[in-house]
Order: sequence, then C-alpha cells, then structure tokens
Amino acid sequence: MTTVIFENADGTRHEIEAIDGTNLMQVAIDNGVDSILGECGGACSCATCHGFIDDTWLEKVGPANEMELDMLEGAIDRKPSSRLCCQVEVKPELDGVIIHLPESQF
Repeated sequence: MTTVIFENADGTRHEIEAIDGTNLMQVAIDNGVDSILGECGGACSCATCHGFIDDTWLEKVGPANEMELDMLEGAIDRKPSSRLCCQVEVKPELDGVIIHLPESQF
C-alpha cells in the first residue's frame, strides 16, 4: 500500500492508504475526497479530477501526455504542476505524494 495525501483548498488533508495500480482519482472517490468529481469515470475526457502535484513530487510523478494536456486546457487555475488525477497511477515510488486540490473543478 502507498500513502497518498490529498489537501483541499481549505487546508483539510486526507491521508489515504492506496492500492498500487489504481489511479489517484479512484483513490479519492473511493475515500470520500469530495474535491474530486471524476465525472468521466477516469477516461481522460473531462477535467473534474484536476489536482496540483506538490512541487517536491513532480519529477517522480512525471509529465502529462498530450491527451491529458489537451484536457487540462479546460481546467480552472491551471499551473505547471497540474495533472488529471485519473492519469496518475499509484505506485510505491509515490509513497507520501501530496496532491493539492483546487477550490472548484468547474
């Protein structure tokens, strides 16, 4: 299991033990992190699972692919650290990763 930390815009933190191989969006939804909507179910066809990877984790998480970057065009408050949580797979190397969540997904 890998520890994943979601931090809401208000500072509320959700520290979750996640199963490797799942994606961050599914981890958030399965554990009641209400700042992640995941309306497309993880198909990379919306931006309602937008999050900001903490700067200290950017290199380990890696960059977004072209399809994800296209979807991120519609995200509010996009930053260089923006990722769609449905596109980030949980793996042991990400133990302790922090994902900051925007105030709104719309």
